[in-house]
Amino acid sequence: MASASYNVSRAFPEAPLQQNQPDNTAFTQQRLPAWQPLLSAGTVLPLFFGLGLAFLAVGLGLYFTSEGIQELELDYTGAPGSNCSRCANLTNSRNPRQPRSCQCWLHFQLPVNFTLPVCLYYQLSNYFQNNRRYSISRDDEQLSGMTWALRHPAQECKPYQHDSQGVPIAPCGSVANSLFNDTFELFYQQANGSLALVTLDKGGISWWTDTNVKFHNPEPVNNSLCKAFAGTAKPPFWSRTACKLDPNDSNNTGFVNEAFIVWMRTAALPTFRKLYARIHHDNFSSVLPRGTYYLNVNYSYPVLGFHGSKKIILSTLSWMGGKNPFLGIAYLVLGAACILGGILMTVVHFKYRHRNENDDDD
Repeated sequence: MASASYNVSRAFPEAPLQQNQPDNTAFTQQRLPAWQPLLSAGTVLPLFFGLGLAFLAVGLGLYFTSEGIQELELDYTGAPGSNCSRCANLTNSRNPRQPRSCQCWLHFQLPVNFTLPVCLYYQLSNYFQNNRRYSISRDDEQLSGMTWALRHPAQECKPYQHDSQGVPIAPCGSVANSLFNDTFELFYQQANGSLALVTLDKGGISWWTDTNVKFHNPEPVNNSLCKAFAGTAKPPFWSRTACKLDPNDSNNTGFVNEAFIVWMRTAALPTFRKLYARIHHDNFSSVLPRGTYYLNVNYSYPVLGFHGSKKIILSTLSWMGGKNPFLGIAYLVLGAACILGGILMTVVHFKYRHRNENDDDD
């Protein structure tokens, strides 16, 4: 049988050898200088113990700083023994589309002096702002002051995109519609029995980036913000339009209202607190004195329908902000884990190092 010959060069013409090769540079040819550490017990164990001690030190500092913050919590959901229980039943039984408020008083004792600055927070529980459908129900372009978005809300805002007449809602969405609207006034009972109003400063309670970057009002028309909102409707649960959120301060109304901005930063957990105001320093020189206080509550926000609760919290501050024991505990747990890991690796090292030495000799 004749042997068949096959001309490979004719079937597959030779391609240029350099066509698919990377450039002859140090980076593409992986000739850059590199450092490859050789890990050993002498380097790893001190690192673990050093990190563990550092984490423990930071954790102890954070934890005891947080524990040093003074707090007073007042649950006013139903407020047994006060007229807030009447307001709770009245508010939660009404039609939320017909906003109506109820006035009630809370009487409490401040057992010790609270060193200024003192902040007033409100806290809600069993409230899932992290629900996806809820958290995306907003229009950031509208909140940034874009006139086009003001009258053409995003689809994510449904069912609070347009009112029953088809008028666009501003601000639209579930987050804005559920704005917390309880208000508070704090009074201090003086030695003569008279009540002195404690000034609550509601300015500067939001993040600077939110107030100055993310949230803007639309351009006023003829120096009137309400004319800029003409052709839009308020959210169904609101008692007033956006341009009159704070009728006493033209710089704190509309989309740049700080209480509104604080609410729009949704919480990650079902129990959360948000800053309501700071105790104004003009009232007291350096401390909020111990004694008898009265809190006047404009009770408007229903929570019994979802088995929630409402609290008012008076809290001092530290260099790390408000009370947050979790951060200190997290550092302590991580530091303890590093120390225990270092001890375990030390035991393993001393137990098996002779076996490794014998293997090397063989």
